[in-house]
Amino acid sequence: MANVVENLGKLERRVTISLPKDTVQKEIDSRIRQLAKNVRMPGFRPGKVPLKMVTQQYAGQVEAEVLSDKVGKQFFDISRAENLRVAGQPSFSPKDGAAEDSYAFDATFEVYPEVKLGELSSAEVERAVTQITEAEVDRTLDILRKQRVHYHARGEAGEHGDGGADASAKSGDRVTVDFVGKLDGVAFEGGTAEDFVFVLGEGRMLPEFEQAATGLSVGQAREFDLKFPEDYHGKDVAGKTAQFTITMKKIEWPHLPEVDAEFAKTLGVADGDLAKMRAEIQENLEREAKRRTQSLVKNQVMDALLKVAELEVPNALIEQDQQRLVEMARQDLMQRGVPNAQNAPIPVEMFKEQAERRVKLGLVLAELVKENGLEAKPEQIRAEVEEFAKSYEDPKEVIRWYYSNKQRLAEMEAYVVESNVVEFVLGKAKVTDKEVSFEALAGASAQA
Repeated sequence: MANVVENLGKLERRVTISLPKDTVQKEIDSRIRQLAKNVRMPGFRPGKVPLKMVTQQYAGQVEAEVLSDKVGKQFFDISRAENLRVAGQPSFSPKDGAAEDSYAFDATFEVYPEVKLGELSSAEVERAVTQITEAEVDRTLDILRKQRVHYHARGEAGEHGDGGADASAKSGDRVTVDFVGKLDGVAFEGGTAEDFVFVLGEGRMLPEFEQAATGLSVGQAREFDLKFPEDYHGKDVAGKTAQFTITMKKIEWPHLPEVDAEFAKTLGVADGDLAKMRAEIQENLEREAKRRTQSLVKNQVMDALLKVAELEVPNALIEQDQQRLVEMARQDLMQRGVPNAQNAPIPVEMFKEQAERRVKLGLVLAELVKENGLEAKPEQIRAEVEEFAKSYEDPKEVIRWYYSNKQRLAEMEAYVVESNVVEFVLGKAKVTDKEVSFEALAGASAQA
């Protein structure tokens, strides 16, 4: 007798599973006899407990196990016979009105949707194009020099000079100060410090504080008012105006290393060749620009696919992904050292929109890849691993690291599939190239 699959909605289905009671009972009896061989009870040796007592003790548990196994197997057989693509796990409930000689259960479940990909030629994508110029290389060198800055006491002669005739504090100087802050003449917690060190112009301190320190010489003091922002982290002073006295104790001016052979060596250029150093910096910047532009374009392509695709999303898959995102959030909290993070009460509802997008996009990508043969080829994966390894000191070791672990290789395979999808969509969509500086590209990538 064929099983009737009821259509309860767009994706929801139901099928009735019937199990003869005598067949179930035979399995229960068999399992209890097997259990009796090893069961332990007070007053009896192992395996010598009377079968009647074992039945009384374990019949309910064994019956539930047998029913679960048989219902699950029959549902699997039905779904295979009916070619059902079941999404998520079915729910089983006893069915009313079953025959006296049978158990009956309703299995309610969802199926995978039909995915209509739509017309990709209507999609619009803006592709960032970034040229790495000599100016970008110079800016990167400035950053690298600042990362290697060292300081000298202003006014004291040394191998790099004395910092100039003006002994007052300037932007870029590292200063050591004492300060006292008061509200209505009373010192407040956190408003007083001795030998406090900071660099002028880095924005670590509030603007009024930096302005008051700028121009002071060692031994000089200055009084000034400072209004704390309304959203200041110190709630006791947020929005209030305090009176500060700041005393300059030490001023150190910054010395940046010269861009010479020694500097090149610190960047890994063994022979100190400046042209080679600049070429390596440009190559790294071009690699980074490529990665960032690919990421931005990929996001646009994924958005475009979601816009043109038509499909219903199975709730079961959304709920599964919500739970997965909750567990990922807990893992993140655990890595940050948050106490009891594994039991953090994170509401699944906060991830519903994100989970729905992820599931929908996964279904769309799977259909697109299947229809157009966009699976990752071994040579593509190898090429991507080798490209990624170029940015490391020992590329061969990085390649070996990837190929020694199936999960890492699977992650690279997924990346290649996404790249194939992006290239396929770009070949059909309306693509507009837009010149973007590297600096603007970095900012756009951070916001994406």
